[in-house]
Amino acid sequence: MMSDYHSYLITSLDLHTVDLEEFKHGGTNITAFRLVDPEKPEIQKVIQDWIYGEKRYNRELDMGQNSNKTETSLLYDAVHLFAKALHDLDTSQQIDIKPLSCESTDTWPHGYSLINYMKIVEMTGLTGIIKFDHQGFRSDFVLDIIELNNKEGLKKIGTWNSTKGINFTRSYGDVYTQIVENLQNKTFIVTTILSAPYCMRKDSSEKLTGNAQFEGYSVDLIYEISRLLGFNYTFRLVPDGRYGSYNAQTKEWDGMIKELLEQRADLAIGDLTITYDREQVVDFTTPFMPLGISILYRKPVKQPPNLFSFLSPLSLDVWIYMATAYLGVSVLLFILARFSPYEWENPHPCNGQSEVLENEFTLLNSLWFTIGSLMQQGSDIAPKAVSTRMVAGMWWFFTLIMISSYTANLAAFLTVERMDSPIESAEDLAKQTKIKYGALKGGSTASFFKDSNFSTYQRMWSFMESAKPPVFTASNVEGVDRVIKGKGSYAFLMESTSIEYVIERNCDLTQIGSLLDSKGYGIAMPPNSPYRTAISGAILKLQEEGKLHMLKTRWWKEKRGGGSCREDTSKSSSAANELGLANVGGVFVVLMGGMGVACVIAVCEFVWKSRKVAIEERKQKSSGKPICEGFTDLH
Repeated sequence: MMSDYHSYLITSLDLHTVDLEEFKHGGTNITAFRLVDPEKPEIQKVIQDWIYGEKRYNRELDMGQNSNKTETSLLYDAVHLFAKALHDLDTSQQIDIKPLSCESTDTWPHGYSLINYMKIVEMTGLTGIIKFDHQGFRSDFVLDIIELNNKEGLKKIGTWNSTKGINFTRSYGDVYTQIVENLQNKTFIVTTILSAPYCMRKDSSEKLTGNAQFEGYSVDLIYEISRLLGFNYTFRLVPDGRYGSYNAQTKEWDGMIKELLEQRADLAIGDLTITYDREQVVDFTTPFMPLGISILYRKPVKQPPNLFSFLSPLSLDVWIYMATAYLGVSVLLFILARFSPYEWENPHPCNGQSEVLENEFTLLNSLWFTIGSLMQQGSDIAPKAVSTRMVAGMWWFFTLIMISSYTANLAAFLTVERMDSPIESAEDLAKQTKIKYGALKGGSTASFFKDSNFSTYQRMWSFMESAKPPVFTASNVEGVDRVIKGKGSYAFLMESTSIEYVIERNCDLTQIGSLLDSKGYGIAMPPNSPYRTAISGAILKLQEEGKLHMLKTRWWKEKRGGGSCREDTSKSSSAANELGLANVGGVFVVLMGGMGVACVIAVCEFVWKSRKVAIEERKQKSSGKPICEGFTDLH
């Protein structure tokens, strides 16, 4: 009952007469009112006069602390007030004094006059200004507000009167200084939970006890705060291994929050998120680490290069449109060349009388001309008419743009590794049911989805709650293991800071999407803790000095295998990948295929021509013509 988290308001006006030496260093807030200040010179003078007056009659007066009682001072002021009023009454009228019987009904005739004089008399006594209202009650009296501190004992911190109310005379700096002084050499019980990298057991061949058996970000943070404020601390693991959630059925809290509410611990530190429900029952300091909820998932598997990856720069639709444009332009060129008279010419220029005219743009030649320009090559066929040249020019412009676009995009498709990830955000998770996802049971992440009004998060919570087998885990470590072993079938929702720690050590895992919310970790303490301001100030100072950033770098990227995945990341981002046979193998396949088709066509041409020659020979034999004449077609 005499701990730091209790406050007492003493209604007696004589607290200054009590020996409070045993309670000065307990940290309990003891506040009282005082009508008489025993340190006032007027009171000290009256007490000394009283002692000397008794000595004149050879009497020893053992005052002790009874001389400082409020009742004694009130009695002293009452006698002076009565004497002053009686003196004023005596100067204004003749006062007769006569014996009166206590048993008779007769009263002193000047009694009411004396009372009225006492009401209008104003004087300053040991208890301050003495004034009365018309009903005879004392008015405008001032009470000192006093508080017990560990150095000066009872100290005045303000005043109170009936007209102005409370007026605190101490400043905020005085309050802060007193809190810091109370922290000196005080030992706090710090409850925490084993969670990497915040609090972990040290790897040691010897048996460690006490604070020496723990290490981590939280351990170093408490050490830095204690170094600034001068307090001692003892770590104690939370018995049930939980952070702290409210059970609506039992109406009780568990975990570290329960330890604080039952005052078995003074501080709770770790990856403890500041939430609305927790803030209602305990006090939190300024956040020492900002964070948000994100998705932990396996890294996308590198897709093996496609044999025909050289077709990837253009979509299937574009390839179809190009083939259609090729055929259409070739046919149009053939028709226009047939239609235009300028494309017909004499095959024998020396014979100007010849009536035979030839056109170079046959259907096959038109197809050859357009495919040559599409492949950035040429042909010995050239259009002569304006119309055909117009078609050729537009086709060349089209091929210039298409080939340039294809070449530019081909470089990226052949050198950049393609990663196939089935999910890219929380919305992608909510839209599918193949990949299971969950969170820490009873943690702030689960509470976020449970209490969210956003439709996507509500749908995700319904999915997690109804999933069989359960997708919630007892710890973050269990959730990470499920992601690793799930091989893409499970995603874990957790704080971004914990995800950063995990992916620094496991190169197969990654963070998916952006943060779903914004919150922070804070140090929790029992409600109305007097040390909240001091510890928050220490956290802000550490933040300004860069100590918090140094601690995070130490435990995230340096200690216990941190930074093992950064080398791979730098290599992949700084240099392009080499092209292997798998990247360009399709071009060789097309080349070999084209060569094979050409050979087959050559054989077919030979067979066709041989068959045609054989037919011609049979005809010549039957007609009696020389056989050699049948081979004239081969020249």
